[in-house]
Amino acid sequence: MILSLFRKKSDPAPVYAIYNAIVAQSRQPRFYADWLVPDTVTGRFDMISLHMALLFRRLRADAGPGKDFSQAVFDLFFKDMDRSLREMGVGDLGVPKKIQKMGNLFFGLLAAINAAMDAQDPLALEGVLSRNVYDDARGPHVAALADYMMKQDRALAGQPAEALIAGTIHFEDAA
Repeated sequence: MILSLFRKKSDPAPVYAIYNAIVAQSRQPRFYADWLVPDTVTGRFDMISLHMALLFRRLRADAGPGKDFSQAVFDLFFKDMDRSLREMGVGDLGVPKKIQKMGNLFFGLLAAINAAMDAQDPLALEGVLSRNVYDDARGPHVAALADYMMKQDRALAGQPAEALIAGTIHFEDAA
């Protein structure tokens, strides 16, 4: 607890810039119209989570500023989820329980994505997406999202960590 007082805080402007870019990318109509991601609160949470996972994968090797930046983006993500739940009418007593559940879902998804993508296994990634985004459905739409994730991961790997921490991220279009 006391050590958090001495931790260097990330500049909020780049954190907001990256988070806003992730949210904007997650709202591309193609995900919902063509790739059949459910256009629901849960489906949108899933798409933001997938893009957050891609960012965290890119920054995980950077123990210094990348780790602090990732934590700041994560904190903003869940602050936004808290706000959204309250706007949807979830009561003050229910919000922490829902946020904890969302956090557990996110970390489970992140671990499964990392395992599949570290192994460069598109079929394993399809399985992760099928279970977590598509309620166990299979099909070309699941393969398309898995392919998109693999391409984004490669594209982000080519972007310098310094640029990301400064608030600049480039996602490929969902094609």
